[in-house]
Amino acid sequence: MPPPQIAIVGRPNVGKSTLFNRIARQRISIVDPTPGVTRDRVSAIVTRDGCTFELVDTGGIGIVDRDDLGPAIEKQIEAAIRSSSVAVFLVDAREGLAAADRRVAERLRKLRKPVVVAANKCDAPKLDTEAAAFHALGFGDPVPVSATEGRGLDELFERLAPHLGETRAAEADPDFRLAVVGRRNVGKSTLVNALAHEERVIVSEVPGTTRDSIDVRIEKDGRSLVVVDTAGLRKRAAVEGTFEWYTLSRARAAVRRADVVFFVLDATLPIGQVEKQLADALYAQHRPTVVVVNKWDLVRKRAPERADTETFGRYYRKKLPVLAFAPIVFTTATEGKNIFAAVDLARALMKQSDARIPTARLNEVLADAMDRRPPPPSRNRVGRIYYATQASIRPPTIVLFVNDPVLFPGDHRRYLEGKIRDGGPFPEVPVRIQVRSRAGAAVRSARRRRNVAGEELEAPAGAGGMA
Repeated sequence: MPPPQIAIVGRPNVGKSTLFNRIARQRISIVDPTPGVTRDRVSAIVTRDGCTFELVDTGGIGIVDRDDLGPAIEKQIEAAIRSSSVAVFLVDAREGLAAADRRVAERLRKLRKPVVVAANKCDAPKLDTEAAAFHALGFGDPVPVSATEGRGLDELFERLAPHLGETRAAEADPDFRLAVVGRRNVGKSTLVNALAHEERVIVSEVPGTTRDSIDVRIEKDGRSLVVVDTAGLRKRAAVEGTFEWYTLSRARAAVRRADVVFFVLDATLPIGQVEKQLADALYAQHRPTVVVVNKWDLVRKRAPERADTETFGRYYRKKLPVLAFAPIVFTTATEGKNIFAAVDLARALMKQSDARIPTARLNEVLADAMDRRPPPPSRNRVGRIYYATQASIRPPTIVLFVNDPVLFPGDHRRYLEGKIRDGGPFPEVPVRIQVRSRAGAAVRSARRRRNVAGEELEAPAGAGGMA
């Protein structure tokens, strides 16, 4: 069963996102004085005092959105309240009871959900008396809190806990985390909604609709995954305003914490600089990636003679060479076509990231690769690999012990990476290569083997080689 939900609701600019981040103990929701920054439901799985629940941040009720997305935002707020076990009705103790607070209260009463009023911005005990004014809302005693200082959260949770029932901490851990990235308006949010079987995030033709990185928990085939919808990326020079900078920062953070990435492309558009930069970033972070070519239906309608997946596949591999090994899937998110096939591919990549190549096989592959293409000589010296081993997984990390790391330039390391991928059990995921000098490795080994008296033991000789 999914964990119970706590929804944080209230009028704009009362500190909902600050409270959300404080309880979640992470900077997840964007905090900015600009009204209406939060549009979608932003959520996080939280465990507190042995109780696991899903905490949901919402947009300000009654916000006038500059992109005319007000109705869509209101729909997301109502969905959050309806699915919640209890709502935190956040108000501003310093500003006092406002007409907008009364309108929020009327809306909550109609939905017949348990409500706990939290009077925010009580940063010091002397301000707690300001919370009394909110008795008039009819939801019992308000709890004085300070989202910025962390005051009053224990009392708030005591009021919330009876509405959560019994939960298990194990529910907090999904099988894997999937980040959905790409330029603006390629269909990321539509894809996420199709996976969730609901309008979990706002979909609009307005560029930049998604601002926060939105975690959506999905159950499929008895297993859970968290899909993270991220803001659409664009050229750095085009970024406007402080909160958009936070938006892009959250998108990058989502990639770092993802197990697999969906790199979404628009089948109707050519590859541009944004896609190339994003591909480079995914490669540099060694994230297993599924290239999702969306809006395939439009290609088939507009130019059916061009709708050949093999031709398109060759084009993407040529334009994005650093991800030439990544699998490609063609989808139509608006119709839900092939989206779960993409999830199955993501699961397969997870298995590849966990795989190990036997040491003997690894050294055999590298010996053959070096025979076919040795690194270019430098100052009459030639690079030699003495020994190699796989040090870790996620990503598969290969350590090469060589005569001199300087003799293995970047392009040759990428060549070796490709050969390892071809000869190993992880043909479609990034492989990280670390190059170390054998002499340096021997010194480090000797230091680790110091005896109790502090005397250096003799370093072992190098383990055979490929030279």
